[in-house]
Amino acid sequence: MSIRLDKAFVLAAGLGTRMRPLTEHLPKPLVAVAGRPLLDHVLDRIAAAGIGEVVVNVHYLAGAIELHLRDRHRPRIAISDERDLLLDTGGGVAKAMPLLGSAPFLIHNSDSIWIEDAVPNLQRLADAMDERSMDALLLLADRATSLGYDGRGDFHLEADGRLRRVAKGETADLVFAGVSVATPRLIRDVPSGPFSLNRVWDRAMVEGRLFGIRLMGTWMHVGDPAALAAAEELIERHTGETTP
Repeated sequence: MSIRLDKAFVLAAGLGTRMRPLTEHLPKPLVAVAGRPLLDHVLDRIAAAGIGEVVVNVHYLAGAIELHLRDRHRPRIAISDERDLLLDTGGGVAKAMPLLGSAPFLIHNSDSIWIEDAVPNLQRLADAMDERSMDALLLLADRATSLGYDGRGDFHLEADGRLRRVAKGETADLVFAGVSVATPRLIRDVPSGPFSLNRVWDRAMVEGRLFGIRLMGTWMHVGDPAALAAAEELIERHTGETTP
């Protein structure tokens, strides 16, 4: 069962500490990769997927992000202001729910980009989402081929598409790529204040309603200056163009 995604939430409120010194005076979503801010890479991909409305949360150097987005019309932007309190991933989504509505919506980290394969991954997420059986559908990248990631993996993908977390002391082939589709049901009965999406993912997993699909292409987690340089080199090799 496929769905139509009309709204997205972009996480852009983080402090970007691992990207210092670039983020001492610039919010991480505005750090340029291959000549364009990370946030523009994400918003352009969301717009290309036909998603018309995006909520962007802000906290660190919020004014710079608001100024950058002021004249953007595609997609249409609404701001979820977390200046007073940084709410973490789950708390940020919960605060934005009045703007996100009652249908499934996309959640996208602002530092998650990739080199696309033949079929756009956001379309693949929409095509695979079934809100009758899923509370969340996560996009998962191959750990071995991902750029900027050196962890032990996050999930095992079962034959039926359900997810199982990597156990202590083991590794997993798949890593969360920073993008998912969620239903409002996922964010039910949540605490006020900061909390991680991991909290509601774990509940959905117990209920058999947490699923995943593999990302097709090459995922780049642009988390620090070294990953930024590697991402630019990879993009340059892929496009055959010199990075500005």
